[in-house]
Amino acid sequence: MKGGRAVNRIATRFAELAREGRGALITFLEAWDPDRETSAAMLAGMPAAGADLIEIGVPFSDPMADGPIIQAAGKRALKAGATLRHTLAMVRTFRTRDSTTPVVLMGYLNPILSYGTDRFCDDAAAAGVDGLIVVDLPAEESDLLAPLAARAGLDIIRLVAPTTDDARMPLVLEGSSGFVYYVAITGITGTRSASGDELAAALPRIRQATRLPVAIGFGVRTPAQAAEAVRVADAAVVASALIDGMAATLDADGHATAATVPSVLAGVKALADAVRVARATA
Repeated sequence: MKGGRAVNRIATRFAELAREGRGALITFLEAWDPDRETSAAMLAGMPAAGADLIEIGVPFSDPMADGPIIQAAGKRALKAGATLRHTLAMVRTFRTRDSTTPVVLMGYLNPILSYGTDRFCDDAAAAGVDGLIVVDLPAEESDLLAPLAARAGLDIIRLVAPTTDDARMPLVLEGSSGFVYYVAITGITGTRSASGDELAAALPRIRQATRLPVAIGFGVRTPAQAAEAVRVADAAVVASALIDGMAATLDADGHATAATVPSVLAGVKALADAVRVARATA
């Protein structure tokens, strides 16, 4: 398999957590937000703080699915000079110290097309990326990327929303791997949270359509909400809350301070502590 890897880190991690009887915490950061060094330090520290998997946002000038918090993160990253090539380099550096934590890139199709899909998939796999979430790639056009990603050993992680009906669900999930990302709310990221009753009602329908692990994202902000998510699903994804907490530590010019990295990692630890005991205290 060209560029493929013998061990699938995402499948391995979820299998390990299933044996432990607990859910996963998936944390998010935007590459190069607010700068290369600070972003790299947050990424390097997240596993020890309790992140089980890590999503890295690829900055893009037209992030249509993102709310104002992550949009602002992307603007800071682009101002700092972030590119898709720089994002891959960031993962490559991370892999020199961490060979086991799964890394997923989350972003939009345009930068991948500009980079070249074949070259991107090979370079991403070589850098140590494990999976891709391309939020504006519909299932009907997945052949633009999915065959090349599969050849390189990259999981294609699909988004399922409350508006995904039973007829469309199999089409959306066809060819997906890694895990399913359940967008728990309609609309943009970071705006509201789904209730526990809404989550409990949605998950059985997804479980009927796939045997992949299911991660709940969009609207999971607090340790309590993350714990609630992993009681019904396999993972909780926290993005906007971590970005928002980081932004609160920046100076008036948007630059990192001495509090930036420790504050983010403390936030990750609080989420991880809640997730790790969630099922035991249900």
